[in-house]
Amino acid sequence: MRNITYGLFGATGSVGKALAAKLAERGQPFRVVGRSEERLRRDFRAYEPLVEYCAADLSDRVAAARAAAGVDTVFYTVGVPYPQFEQHPKLTRVALEVTAAAGVRHFVHLSTVYPYGVPRQEFVSESHPRNPKAFKGRMRKEQEDLVLAANNPKGMRTTILRAPDFYGPDSELSYVRAIFDAALNGGTANVIGPIDTPHEFIFVPDVAETLIALSEKEEAYGRAWNVAGPGLITTWQFAEQVFQEVHQKPRLRVAGKVMLRVLGVFNPFLREVFEMHYLWTTPVKLDDTRLRQLLPNLHKTPYSEGIRATIEAMRTHAVPAAA
Repeated sequence: MRNITYGLFGATGSVGKALAAKLAERGQPFRVVGRSEERLRRDFRAYEPLVEYCAADLSDRVAAARAAAGVDTVFYTVGVPYPQFEQHPKLTRVALEVTAAAGVRHFVHLSTVYPYGVPRQEFVSESHPRNPKAFKGRMRKEQEDLVLAANNPKGMRTTILRAPDFYGPDSELSYVRAIFDAALNGGTANVIGPIDTPHEFIFVPDVAETLIALSEKEEAYGRAWNVAGPGLITTWQFAEQVFQEVHQKPRLRVAGKVMLRVLGVFNPFLREVFEMHYLWTTPVKLDDTRLRQLLPNLHKTPYSEGIRATIEAMRTHAVPAAA
């Protein structure tokens, strides 16, 4: 493998794909890392010859070391199935050890709001305590602790970006994806309630752009940063905007906490969601004042614009499938 500036660990996820698009726009070569070479080639063929493929299971130290060889900056956006969150710190530990040993200079980790736990104030800055009670929050906090502990001013520098729920063209696992699918297919969206509490969502390309900008600031390393969405919006208001784009009235089927518990008896995924239901009653609303001071040109796509772009992309991708 040749020396290369950027390595995307977890490339086939929504943020990994958005990072690839942003780097390709700049003409920057990058390596995509995922379990399946077939999927990597399918997802990133459009970026040849800038893209280099590396199929690697990051639980395998030898394979992970091969993925890190010759890379200057690693963007770590690896996801795991919702019922397997114990894998997060395990995979991250391996990735940190092999990247440091390979001489990687920068390790940029994408995190979530989970480590904060139930918010103690309306807007959560980086100084808010990280005291999660839920298992998923504890696993994410343990993951973050590993990343911050690995920061070495004389070796590999590490940083963390915490972001709210994503939405965008490739965000199949987004909480609001069902709303887009229902709007485009003339159906009813299954959503988790309550749907009248203020949340924030962030457009995936904005996350990618922020990660790249953060990676280029030496003063960003050794600490964690919040990035907020473009404003607060309820699930109902978000759905209204999505359905409005297809000239329909929103159709939602809402499952509250009690219903989640009942459905969780039969559905392992919903059983796991039940633990995180506090995010729908007392959402974590991020304060990113510090990040905006570091990155004064930080871009946040308005909901109307991001929703329109998501629908257009989903329609475009659906045409070959239908044919």
